[in-house]
Amino acid sequence: MERRIMSEHADVLRGVFPVVQMPYHDDESIDFETLKIEADWLWSRGVDGLVLAMASEVLRLNDAERRETAERLCAWSQASRGENGPVIISVGAESTYHACEHARHAESVGASALMAIPPVSIALDDEQLARYFDGLLEAVALPLIVQDASGYVGRPMSIGFFTRMQKQYGDRVLFKPEAVPIGPRLSALRDATQGSARVFEGTGGIALVDSYRRGIVGTMPGSDLIDAIVSLWSALQSNDDAIVRSINQALTPLLALIHSLDAFLAIEKHLLVRQGVFKNTIVRGPVQYVMDSETRELVDRLFDELGHVLPVKVLQTS
Repeated sequence: MERRIMSEHADVLRGVFPVVQMPYHDDESIDFETLKIEADWLWSRGVDGLVLAMASEVLRLNDAERRETAERLCAWSQASRGENGPVIISVGAESTYHACEHARHAESVGASALMAIPPVSIALDDEQLARYFDGLLEAVALPLIVQDASGYVGRPMSIGFFTRMQKQYGDRVLFKPEAVPIGPRLSALRDATQGSARVFEGTGGIALVDSYRRGIVGTMPGSDLIDAIVSLWSALQSNDDAIVRSINQALTPLLALIHSLDAFLAIEKHLLVRQGVFKNTIVRGPVQYVMDSETRELVDRLFDELGHVLPVKVLQTS
């Protein structure tokens, strides 16, 4: 029974899974009312699931906040979408013990899968990485997405490590490799596992087209550009090269402005305010990046240009 339940969870882990942004009140406490508005808005855009992860600022939340947010996201999605509302919860921490606590809680509140980065304060060899992820997989029965977040924190994981995890755990383990060069690493993982590794793309969408052609099962973009990403994913699946080309050409200059996690947060929250989802652009500090007025004007112009190339059916629902 446990294996069957796990497989049912794994079967829904494909498609567009945006990472929710964290809205705050002026005092930097979480604005759960706006978070629910964001979750409902994302479901209305045709996404396949939701994710609570690094771009949700989980490393800037305390344990109680992480757990309450996970519980609310799962409850809202189950209430509005039922079995068609999968939620992935990030449970990475600086110790296996702490990560397992997050994992057990996420499972208890109805998460469909877990995702975990390794500890970021120390550099681990493959043996220690294996102990960390083995511990998580022993603590719960859910699928686990192994996230290499070295584009932002930590150091790259080896293809050999990914392959070992795939061989040991099969379809219970998925991967989100973000180390550069992304394309060749995706192909190396695909080839090393004879195409059996299930991989999510995590570049915000800038490498989505190339990654799709290398065999990914899904993408985890930000919330702000969800109309474009859903349309691009649909066009990729239907082999509509003309739409793929037009959306990708308009999307790339906007995503090219994202050079760090804090740049991602600043731009994404600005665009969520523009679309009437968020009330403000507050990010918990200290922050590495603050968007200046000229960059803001550029983001707005590129966002408007992107809107002009989206399919009419998307524009009618925006």
